Amino acid sequence: MSDKKDFSKSVTVKNKKARFEYEWLDTYQAGLVLQGTEIKAIRLNKVSLQEAYCYIHRGEVFVKGMHIGLYELGTHYNHEEKRERKLLLKKQEIEKLKKRMEEKGLTLIPTKLYINSRGLAKIEIALAKGKKLHDKRDSIKEKDVKRELSKMKL
Repeated sequence: MSDKKDFSKSVTVKNKKARFEYEWLDTYQAGLVLQGTEIKAIRLNKVSLQEAYCYIHRGEVFVKGMHIGLYELGTHYNHEEKRERKLLLKKQEIEKLKKRMEEKGLTLIPTKLYINSRGLAKIEIALAKGKKLHDKRDSIKEKDVKRELSKMKL
């Protein structure tokens, strides 16, 4: 019964680079279609969203480049680490995303992966626009100012 203690009840994996690299316009919550031992590996926090991105193909949304590490106790049923995974969204949301992505410079990026209260893996995706170099510099300046102000208050 110690196996259940190893699994985390609240898993939250964030894509920290996404906030720096992109300006988020909208966010959406989506379910994930998982296979085999992927949910067990997610519960053990063996997930990376750093190189992941989303795309729409034939009216379905997929996430590519998301790394879910191997589950050690899995046998020949273990999953492929970097396979494309289908996202579960409503048709209206997919159509809205498709129309917005046709605008110049917009992309879909995964920002957060978490386990909800019912034990299901959910992913938060953002419709985002890439930042220019000067925008990134402004973000760094804002961060530094906030850090200095918080130090002064202490």
